[in-house]
Amino acid sequence: MNIEQQLTKVLAAHAKAGLRINLRGANLVGADLEGANLHGAKLGCADLSSANLEGANLSYAHLARVNLCDANLHNANLIGCNLTGADLRLANLSGATLDDIDLRETKGV
Repeated sequence: MNIEQQLTKVLAAHAKAGLRINLRGANLVGADLEGANLHGAKLGCADLSSANLEGANLSYAHLARVNLCDANLHNANLIGCNLTGADLRLANLSGATLDDIDLRETKGV
């Protein structure tokens, strides 16, 4: 089982139990998380550079100081996210829902 399959399994178990996942500081470079439910996840300081988060639900996630450089966030739900100090350089945000987000000190916006 590869890392994406393991992560998908963990995310599904957390969602089913109504828990918020904690991936603070995780190395998820290039991970395929298309359509993942990361609502309210703690992803601060994680490295998601070049990750595929197309259509992912990141609403109310904690993404402070996360590296999303060159990540695909096409059609992702980012409502209420904390993106303070995040790196969004070269990120694809087309079609993403960006209501009520915190962009203080964010790079690439």
